[in-house]
Amino acid sequence: MSEQLLRIEGLSAGYGEVRVLWGLDLAVEAGEIACIVGPNGAGKTTLLRSISGLVAPTAGHIVFNSEDIGALAADAIIARGIAHVPEGRRLFRGLNVRDNLLLGAYLRRDTAEIRRDLDYVFSVFPILRERARQDATTLSGGEQQMCAIGRGIMSRPKLLMIDELSLGLAPRLVERLSKALVEMNRAGITILLVEQDVMTAFELARHAFVLEAGRITKRGTTAALSEDPSIRQAYLGM
Repeated sequence: MSEQLLRIEGLSAGYGEVRVLWGLDLAVEAGEIACIVGPNGAGKTTLLRSISGLVAPTAGHIVFNSEDIGALAADAIIARGIAHVPEGRRLFRGLNVRDNLLLGAYLRRDTAEIRRDLDYVFSVFPILRERARQDATTLSGGEQQMCAIGRGIMSRPKLLMIDELSLGLAPRLVERLSKALVEMNRAGITILLVEQDVMTAFELARHAFVLEAGRITKRGTTAALSEDPSIRQAYLGM
C-alpha cells in the first residue's frame, strides 16, 4: 500500500456563520493523481482553500507528510510543499510571464535550483519561453493556465492542487494540459485535481472523491466509479 501524503479527518470549514464542509474524510497517496468532482457549490474550492491555509478549519485535521497543518498560515503550508493553482488562474497584471513564474519561488533561496526549475517549466510549456517577456494577463486562456500551473511548480511542491483545470478551455488545450500533468506526475509530483468535467478528471486520476453539499458521498478508483450507475447518469451523461 502506498504512503498517504495527505490525510483529512473530520474536516469542517466555511465562511463566518456559513458552514460549507461537513466532517470530510479523504486521503491522497504519494505519487498519485487524485480528483475531487461534484456540482457547483458543493464545496470543492473551499476544500482546497482549507488545505492551503486560506480558510481556517472549524473542526477536524489536515495531515500532510505526517504533520497536522490545519492551524498553519498559508506561507508555512507552501514552504512544506503544497502548491495551489486557484480557479481563474489569478496571474499578476503588469508582470511578464517570467516574473509571474518566479513569484512561485518567492520563499526559496536556492538560486541555481530555481533556474533549473524555470527551465523545466519552459520545457513542459515551450510557449511560455516564447512569451516570457509578455504581460501574463494578455496570454490566451490556455497559456494563462500553463503559467498558473508553472508558477505552482516553481515552489517545488510535493503536492500540486489545481482548481478547475479545464474551465473555459477548448478540448485540445485541455488534452495538452492533461499530458503535461501526467508528465509532472511521473517526475514525482502528487496531484489533487478539482474538476467539473468528470470525464477529463477520471481519465487523469486513479482515485476520485465525489463532493456534494459539503460531504463526500462516494469514493474509490476512477475505474470503479466510472461503472457506478448513479455517477454515469449524474456526471457522465450515460
